[in-house]
Amino acid sequence: MTMDKTFDATEAEARIARLWEERGAFRAGAGARRDETFCIMIPPPNVTGSLHIGHAFNNTLQDILVRWHRMRGFDTLWQPGQDHAGIATQLVVERELAKTNRRRTDFSRDEFTALVWEQKKKSGGTIIGQLQRLGCSLDWSRNAFTMSGAPNAPAGEEGNFHDAVIKVFVDLYTKGLIYRGQRLVNWDPHFETAISDLEVENTEVAGHMWHFKYPLAGGATYEYVERDEDGNVTKRETRNYISIATTRPETMLGDGAVAVHPSDERYKPIVGMLCEIPVGPKEHRRLIPIITDDYPDPTFGSGAVKITGAHDFNDYAVAQRNGIPLYNLMDTKARMRADGLSYEESATIAGAIARGEREAGDVSAINLVPEELRGLDRYDARKAVVAAINAEGLAVTVLKKSIDPETNAEHLEKVPLVEDKPIMQPFGDRSKVVIEPYLTWQWFVDTSKLVGPALDAVRKGCEADRAGGFDETAGYTRILPESGEKTYYHWLENIEPWCISRQLWWGHQIPVWYDEEGNQYCAPSEAEAQAMAPGRTLTRDPDVLDTWFSSGLWPIGTLGWPEETPELARYFPTDVLVTGQDILFFWVARMMMMQLAVVGEVPFHTVYLHGLVRDAKGKKMSKSVGNVIDPLEIIDEFGADALRFTNAAMASLGGVLKLDTQRITGYRNFTTKLWNATRFAEMNGVFEGAPVMGIPAATATANRWIIGETARTRAAVDEALASYRFNDAANALYAFVWGKVCDWYVEFAKPLFDGEQAAETKAVMRWVLDQCFVLLHPIMPFITEELWALTGPRETLCVHAPWPEYGPDLADAEADREMSWVIGLIEAIRSSRTQMRVPAGLKLPMLVVDEDATATRRYARNEALIERLARLDGLHRGAPVPRAALTVAAEGATYALPLEGVIDVKAEADRLGKGLEKLEKEIGGLKGRLDNPRFVANAAEEVVEEARATLAEKSDEAARLSEVLAKLRAMA
Repeated sequence: MTMDKTFDATEAEARIARLWEERGAFRAGAGARRDETFCIMIPPPNVTGSLHIGHAFNNTLQDILVRWHRMRGFDTLWQPGQDHAGIATQLVVERELAKTNRRRTDFSRDEFTALVWEQKKKSGGTIIGQLQRLGCSLDWSRNAFTMSGAPNAPAGEEGNFHDAVIKVFVDLYTKGLIYRGQRLVNWDPHFETAISDLEVENTEVAGHMWHFKYPLAGGATYEYVERDEDGNVTKRETRNYISIATTRPETMLGDGAVAVHPSDERYKPIVGMLCEIPVGPKEHRRLIPIITDDYPDPTFGSGAVKITGAHDFNDYAVAQRNGIPLYNLMDTKARMRADGLSYEESATIAGAIARGEREAGDVSAINLVPEELRGLDRYDARKAVVAAINAEGLAVTVLKKSIDPETNAEHLEKVPLVEDKPIMQPFGDRSKVVIEPYLTWQWFVDTSKLVGPALDAVRKGCEADRAGGFDETAGYTRILPESGEKTYYHWLENIEPWCISRQLWWGHQIPVWYDEEGNQYCAPSEAEAQAMAPGRTLTRDPDVLDTWFSSGLWPIGTLGWPEETPELARYFPTDVLVTGQDILFFWVARMMMMQLAVVGEVPFHTVYLHGLVRDAKGKKMSKSVGNVIDPLEIIDEFGADALRFTNAAMASLGGVLKLDTQRITGYRNFTTKLWNATRFAEMNGVFEGAPVMGIPAATATANRWIIGETARTRAAVDEALASYRFNDAANALYAFVWGKVCDWYVEFAKPLFDGEQAAETKAVMRWVLDQCFVLLHPIMPFITEELWALTGPRETLCVHAPWPEYGPDLADAEADREMSWVIGLIEAIRSSRTQMRVPAGLKLPMLVVDEDATATRRYARNEALIERLARLDGLHRGAPVPRAALTVAAEGATYALPLEGVIDVKAEADRLGKGLEKLEKEIGGLKGRLDNPRFVANAAEEVVEEARATLAEKSDEAARLSEVLAKLRAMA
């Protein structure tokens, strides 16, 4: 079959993807030739999601590892699947309902979840098709889903993942490791559910800082003194209040204390006293204690902090340490509470607690929102609170100067102190509403009792790795790069209880039932729970489990646990996890804890972490900025192989991932280069006859040289992939295929095809190109599979072609030295011609200045190659060297290229001199900018980096021009 002139990626990729699937090329164990297994679990994308550039990068790296191991004969499984993504999927369905003015609450729970299953059926295959377009070699016959086997799941969703999730919950509950408790959580008022930290986007917004006075109880006063660093008094006054600053005045209603630092001398006279919250009906104005705690920063603001434990995470910690009651002010929609006791009753009880006259106990019925504010949105309540405090004169004030426009007289008036300042505001990543720290009853995992083995496993694994004795079968885990290891320790050593419940309908419903008295019965099914409570009426907890809980079981759940399946026995523990560093704690650490708690083994021996894929300048991709790169558009324009190679080439361990479309263009050109080299071989009969068996025998120096280069490249690629240096593997292949094979060997072969070594050269070229296809296949599977099929009869697809095992011992040292000499000489001649602007097609004679015997022999053996590729008109010995000649140095020889009559030496020198002068001015300007500390400090980081890169580039160009100019002036 004759090759087309070009590779049609759009047509070929779809056809090849179908071929792989039809042949079962990716099924577990396909192509295996050895007993060892290699298993990777895909980080499950959301079932309603689409392929983004981060998915494309992450899955490219996984696929490289999987294809490499499969070709090496491992029994390989790359496990696919999707996450049910509770809040994200429920949002998709609710948005669809909103188009017809319907809400979730218009349906029963079962009716709504049936709609979600329908949505899953519609969109669940989208991400699968997109991953197939990328060339991902997952075993799609084993596609998993984190809700498979759930109650009322439709046909085709009969898996047992739901059983695994419920079993683990029941087991951990029975062991006392899961409990229901009241804690502060991230609360999304739109969805009315708790969410994880990962689902919170902290965004800088314009905010305000209000300063208020809290009067001391009973009209008490104290001497307030401020001092400078040397202890000199800078301010002294008598005060009857303590001032605080807040960005959220509406939460003042729930204050339980005012805290100051123990070392803060300004407030020592009033520590232990009571102060009055300056809002609410005067007759029921509440008093709270002034306490000390290490949390307040004496240098920030007034140094005094109001403690609202039910509405701020830092305050919550202070309240817990100091036994301060937690008063909830809002409902699930972030409106001020309208339930509970009256304000008068609530304030009376809270006051008694503050004075120590009553134990706090259960304060959930206490509602400290004044009657007139109840039911208001939190922001409307904020305005009302600020207005009330200002009206009472309890705002801290500053003097404001104004000019009367008529009289031009100056007026000074006291106005409330309100600072306009940027603040970090938490938003729900799906709802886009401001998240409320909210005190609520939720289900928690007591992670402090699970974290030990997960810490020990990583410590042992990383220590073994650093010592050079890492054993993949030893039952420990390493994290790459090392920075991820430190983050892992920090999080797990400071771990908090894990909130695992969500107030949604889509998800694994908590397997706990309550009787009329609130007693809990935890069981896998309602029937089993009822058997635990005979004669009682049971009601199931309405909450569902956090999706991170179910995905925490991904390694064993996808392999059939809790059943003892053959796949579980064969592929678990898995081998490598490739994932983003942003979910190291949310997913990786939890998988470690849960697998160790459930089956007593680590889920994988290596965790490879990568960062976010950014744009070419290192900026985070954002729709609002307009720099988002769609991987499917890239595949449409450049082909999947170009995108995959780009992903591999930028995947340095721990490096910043900058995706540049110019780079993708370059790697598309790389595929074209490989295609053209193969087509050249085809046109020269390289693929005619029987395939090459084994490494061909070679006598020609160029053939011996390229065989050695191939062997060295194979070793470099294996070493790079074994150490997860994907960029080094890609760079080695690029340098070999483009730099050695296409640029040099193809050219060296042309004269050899016409000589006595034609048959040998064809055999070597066929073998070398086969090795290119095989070695490139893990990174560029489509074009290599196509070329593999087009270049002769094959026993297997390229995806199952045996990975070569030859080593650098194939290298021929003498051939290497000789061909390096030849290449060096040709490059030197080409460079000299380019520098002097010699017409490209003009052949020049070359004169021998001096030449040792080795150089003479090397030139003679490769005369045709050198003169053809360097555009020479013969080599002349004994001829005089004119002044207007350019010397070319090689090991053991010096040659000269006469330029008289070829170029105008003086005119060329003048031209270069002017160019160099202009370049030096540009360099001076760049140096001036970079030497300016204000520019470096204030300009955007990418602007400074670009200036530095431009300076380096222009400096190199100036050095090159100076060298050429010196040669021209010497000739003149």
